[in-house]
Formats: sequence, C-alpha cells, structure tokens
Amino acid sequence: MSRLDVPPGPRAHRAMSTPPIWKKSATPESIAARAANTAISLLGITLTEIGPDYLRATMPVDSRHVQPWRVLHGGISVAVSETLGSLAAYLSVPEGFHVVGIEINANHLAAVPEGGSVTAECRPFHTGRSTQVWQTEIRRADGKLACVSRITCAVLPD
Repeated sequence: MSRLDVPPGPRAHRAMSTPPIWKKSATPESIAARAANTAISLLGITLTEIGPDYLRATMPVDSRHVQPWRVLHGGISVAVSETLGSLAAYLSVPEGFHVVGIEINANHLAAVPEGGSVTAECRPFHTGRSTQVWQTEIRRADGKLACVSRITCAVLPD
C-alpha cells in the first residue's frame, strides 16, 4: 500500500477553522462612518462583512460607475479593489503601523451593465512585516467573475 492509499487519520475529519487575522478592530458600521464624504461613499461602496480572513463589499452600478457604453468602468473596479485591499492590509497590521498601496493590477473578465451591482471579496496572498499582497474578486449579481485584482501595500510605522 502506498502513502496515497492510507486512509486519513482522525484529524482529517475535524473542521478546520482559521483564527481572525485582524489586529485592529472594526465593524462595517465604523468603516462606513470613517468613509463618509470620501471616494468610498461617493461611489456607494458598502462594506458588508468582515470575515476571519476576508472583507466583502457591495456596490451598485449606476451612472457614477459606467463608461460611455453603459458598462462598469474598469477604473471603478480598481477603486473597489484598492479600497478593500488597503483596508484589509490596514486592519491586519498592529497598532503603530499603517499601509500605503505601491502597486495594483486588474484583469477585467466580464462586463457589468448599468443597473446591476457587484460584490467584491478581498483575501490575503501575503501578509509580511514590510509588504502585503491582497487579491480582490469582483462578481456580477449573477455570480460571474467580472474582475480580479491584486494590490501590494507597504507596511510603514506611524
């Protein structure tokens, strides 16, 4: 019998749980209050969930968000990604530190028509002491992946 044929041990059946990675506390409501009168509120980006290792947000797609062909402007998708990635990076560093975005990229995979909405979910790729990389997937209301984006942030002392 090879290693691959050995049945899993008792630990293989236990539910895996991930401890939260956040080092600063926040709620969707506290983030909304801090985001008042910023690009975040202007665009209607609403943080809806802070999970153990992810952030989730929604945004309508209306006249503020579209290009002349009445579909979501790619730059707005990047703004959503930078919003979530920067926020996630900030929440995951200890007090006495902040983050700044140093690079962002995006692949636009499907159009989102005006009148729709998007849901974005941001998760870590790398959370180091000096840099962090976060990936955001933006999905249309029908669940189709519209954009995938990565942001790299530098971690700096206050």
